[in-house]
Amino acid sequence: MALGTSKLRVAILFGGRSAEHEISLLSARFVLESLDRERYEPVLVGIDKAGRWLLQDGARLLAQARDPRHVALDGSTLPVLLPAHPTGALTTSGPSPGTLPIDVVFPVLHGPLGEDGSVQGLLELAGVPYVGSGVLGSAVGMDKDVMKRLLLAAGLPVLPYRAVKRGRWERERAAVLGELDALALPLFVKPANLGSSVGVSRVKERAVLGAAIAAAFEYDDKVVVEAGLERPREIECAVLGGEPPLASIPGEIVVEHADGFYSYAAKYLDEHGTTTKIPAALLEPDSAEARRLALATFDALEAEGLGRVDLFFDRDGRFWVNEINTLPGFTSISMFPKLMQASGVDARTLVTRLIEDALERGKRRAARRTTAE
Repeated sequence: MALGTSKLRVAILFGGRSAEHEISLLSARFVLESLDRERYEPVLVGIDKAGRWLLQDGARLLAQARDPRHVALDGSTLPVLLPAHPTGALTTSGPSPGTLPIDVVFPVLHGPLGEDGSVQGLLELAGVPYVGSGVLGSAVGMDKDVMKRLLLAAGLPVLPYRAVKRGRWERERAAVLGELDALALPLFVKPANLGSSVGVSRVKERAVLGAAIAAAFEYDDKVVVEAGLERPREIECAVLGGEPPLASIPGEIVVEHADGFYSYAAKYLDEHGTTTKIPAALLEPDSAEARRLALATFDALEAEGLGRVDLFFDRDGRFWVNEINTLPGFTSISMFPKLMQASGVDARTLVTRLIEDALERGKRRAARRTTAE
């Protein structure tokens, strides 16, 4: 709690060492704008691409553009560290080293080393409550291959796919391509551990499949190749954790970008690349099924706090679970806050509920017995 006040200190952690670094900066801006300043005092911590943790200025962050091509951390500020043992504080270095107490962490990190359980493990060791899924839920939510295995085990509908590891690709490329012939075109090739459609290719001809796989390997050591659908509807549901979790009304992404799918460029670079429809134009039974699948996915993958579940709705009126995002984007155009807003949870209430949920789960963790007697 901030000294001399009744406000809780919320460390907003953003940036990170992934290809989604810039999107994370935009998410942090949204969270900062939505934070209830009468209850919470923000402490901004940016992680640069070299992995340094640096205090950041809120006014500078808010003054930056809303375009990921024109945002950056301030690399000249005070470095901080989070000790891997319970102290309840960041440690500062420099001419006057000291400590900076924090009460809860709100990570808005996207991609590897932020959303995959890495930072969550550090926060567990540090004994600091944090927003979002724990180590397990974060890890399986990040790895699209393991995620799909768990979804299939839970009896949820998943499109046919294959996972390709770098070692086998380099040794047995022809054999791998032969096995992938079993998947019907179009194919989507993705790094297994990344989001924001970074490194994703839509393959309409098998002649270019090898090049698409090679491009995805630039981002990860495992690639997922999955069968696509011809122009499916892209339906998304936000899930807000709690007892019980709340599924939002479904929304729809209508892609109008030249890429022909919900690519990085369509999402963030082309202001006319997509249109969102909230609520999605679905019959009530279909809307209810989308919410059911979102909650079932959230449960099967051990997610906590929040998540956005992405679904495909095919021409035969059937849903397929695409993936979960356990730390979905919080930018001004992101679907998670938009879906919650349309479901009656405005941005300030949403951020507050996420912080309260993190604090409650932190209390439960702290109360667990640590002896066998």
